[in-house]
Amino acid sequence: MIDIKESEIEMMAIRAQGAGGQNVNKVSSAIHLRFDIAASSLIPSIKQRLLALRDKRITLQGVIVIKAQAHRTQDMNRLDAYARLISLIESVEQEPIERKATKPTRASRLRRLTDKKKMGETKALRGKKFLD
Repeated sequence: MIDIKESEIEMMAIRAQGAGGQNVNKVSSAIHLRFDIAASSLIPSIKQRLLALRDKRITLQGVIVIKAQAHRTQDMNRLDAYARLISLIESVEQEPIERKATKPTRASRLRRLTDKKKMGETKALRGKKFLD
């Protein structure tokens, strides 16, 4: 479980985009969440994997920016933004398992070759027939 201090998260209320009638122009219900990876209290291995992610929500300066505007209330958008931050961090929490290179078995190589030969014979039958 990831534990992030509230002082490390910067949340700002902004006006939501899109349809919503007259209310959208008056109420700042969307949330703009910013989380600086380098300045956080996360362990270094998680920081490193987060910074290595190719995610559009992570800026070149190493700041996670999440905009939540799916809900009508500011509180729901705040919870949504926080949940998305946690899920992003949890996605890199476990170290990836390194793949060990293996060779195909003899049986699988033979199976591939017989299937290939069979497919070639099937395709050869599709060609034009010439009469002698």
